[in-house]
Amino acid sequence: MSKLTDVPKRILIGRALRSDKLGETLLPKRIALPVFASDPLSSVAYAPGEVLLVLSIAGVSAYHFSPWIAVAVVVLMFTVVASYRQNVHAYPSGGGDYEVANTNLGPKAGLTVASALLVDYVLTVAVSISSGIENLGSAVPFVVENKVLCAVAVIVLLTLLNLRGMKESGKLFAIPTYVFVVGVFVMLAWGAYRAFTGDDLASPTADLEIKPEHPGLAGFALVFLLLRAFSSGCAALTGVEAISNGVPAFRKPKSKNAATTLALMGGLAVVMFCGIIALAMASDVRMAENPAVDLIRNGVPVGDSYVQNPVISQVAAAVFGEGTFFFILLAAATALVLFLAANTAYNGFPLLGSILAQDRYLPRQLHTRGDRLAFSNGIVLLAGAAILLVVLYGADSTKLIQLYIVGVFVSFTLSQIGMVRHWNRHLRAERRPAERRRMIRSRAINAFGASFTGLVLVVVLATKFTHGAWVALLGMVIFYGTMTAIRKHYDRVAEEIAAAEGPSDDSVRPSRVHSIVLVSKVHKPTLRALAYAKLMRSDRLEALSISVDPAETKALRDEWERRGINVPLKILDSPYREITRPIIEYVKGLRRESPRDVVSVYIPEYVVGHWYEHLLHNQSALRLKGRLLFTPGVMVTSVPYQLESSEAAKKRAKRRANWNAPGAVRRGPVDRRPRESAKESTKR
Repeated sequence: MSKLTDVPKRILIGRALRSDKLGETLLPKRIALPVFASDPLSSVAYAPGEVLLVLSIAGVSAYHFSPWIAVAVVVLMFTVVASYRQNVHAYPSGGGDYEVANTNLGPKAGLTVASALLVDYVLTVAVSISSGIENLGSAVPFVVENKVLCAVAVIVLLTLLNLRGMKESGKLFAIPTYVFVVGVFVMLAWGAYRAFTGDDLASPTADLEIKPEHPGLAGFALVFLLLRAFSSGCAALTGVEAISNGVPAFRKPKSKNAATTLALMGGLAVVMFCGIIALAMASDVRMAENPAVDLIRNGVPVGDSYVQNPVISQVAAAVFGEGTFFFILLAAATALVLFLAANTAYNGFPLLGSILAQDRYLPRQLHTRGDRLAFSNGIVLLAGAAILLVVLYGADSTKLIQLYIVGVFVSFTLSQIGMVRHWNRHLRAERRPAERRRMIRSRAINAFGASFTGLVLVVVLATKFTHGAWVALLGMVIFYGTMTAIRKHYDRVAEEIAAAEGPSDDSVRPSRVHSIVLVSKVHKPTLRALAYAKLMRSDRLEALSISVDPAETKALRDEWERRGINVPLKILDSPYREITRPIIEYVKGLRRESPRDVVSVYIPEYVVGHWYEHLLHNQSALRLKGRLLFTPGVMVTSVPYQLESSEAAKKRAKRRANWNAPGAVRRGPVDRRPRESAKESTKR
């Protein structure tokens, strides 16, 4: 069966890679940037729009606050980037925020950060894909009409690409990311030139008016609105932490390359975010949370048929002209990079899951790498969770983004507090003046980062809690509780199975072995099981049968005596025609009589060659084994008897073993490749 599944598997994810090829999958900076920074870079496609959407509640007059909100976001971005540059140098092992918090603040803080990051990674996929579908839908109506279906299809496609391996998927994702970055910079430069020369920049919504939901906001209400707009703009910071979690994926020097990539990502994101906000103001972009009612054209609401395009699409239409080559190119690149922004989570979630599995907070299956040296189980788990969110929220990025960034700032804040304690601990032991000055400077950066991100976290919770942030907090609580329960289970099992230093019941030889061979009829499988049981040199051996039909029981006893089988046959009555229960009760009775004895049960089983034959045989044996496994001091042995159909299956398996799926083997078997043979001959 595994050989048959090899064909589609190899076509979809490629040939398997040897473990010693892991070094070849490490990323240079030019590939690491699109792999780890596609999320914060692509967030400039929707973060400016989220700012304007919130400000539109007070009407178009509130738009003049957007540059100041952009400045606050920029200061926060620089603070976070500077703080995380300290992280990647101090903790290059890949644990990122989780390792920092766990080491310096304790396991509970570490688990809180891990829960926040896991929720954030799932939301990154859901938000990025949904936003990409909306951007693509501005050019392709079918996409926006079938948002959920298209979003799920894109998640499945991204999952397959990531199962092929980080480096290979990074190469595929690099081109769209760089096209998007270059396209945005060309748009900013051309838009600035046109504005400087006096050209009229008018977005497609410039002629619309906004009907404010709460006109004339002032005082505390206005401050609250600005804080909410700022918290929405902070979506531009999502994914910054992924680089600190992915340091092991960089080529050497790992920390230096990760820090350089982090700085480059921060600079690009800041310029693009501010530039789009500035051009949106210059081209009179209009956005509303409820466009059908709140956007007015010629005194009449635009209605339900109106499709509100993202800010970046409207700015591109104002700068390049709607329908032009550059407009279509940027729209396509934006949609692609938003899809690929989910790749940040596809690299962060499985790696973090592997570390948590190693620490016994998640199932151990998440710790192992797949055929392509990627953490396949983590990738599939992330995809499943993201698909569930997309379906539940109808692939609506505006609804999903309300759940967003809570987890990000929880991890930001706890990580920076942990870094402050890290520097304090090292300063107590450091005596060199130069190193102390460097540590004090790094501590100041992290302390400022902790204060700023902590303040933003309070703002986010205060402004977004009732708009959906509570769902993200609930998700964090569920992850925290689940991981705590898993760790307790693993700890309990480890304690239970730990070998004692001195003699114990498990190491002491049992007094006697009481062997039982289950018999239904006298046939070849029964005779083989009896012969095998005799070889085990049991202290006592008996055959056991259940009397369900008196005629069959009499025939069995007569045949047993006729053949002169020198094993005692014990028959248990079963007035209710049960088979499993009488055997279980009999075995338990033997254990009660002699607790130091071991009962060994031999079950004859048919080996069949077709799946449907399993439905016709061995059902009683399966039920019995399932029950006996829970009985202490009982050993269960299956004695197989191969039917003719199993021989045919063996021949089929042998034919498959001599056949290789396309792409499974390259240049001959691994141990006979010409290159390796040449090396051996050189050594000789």
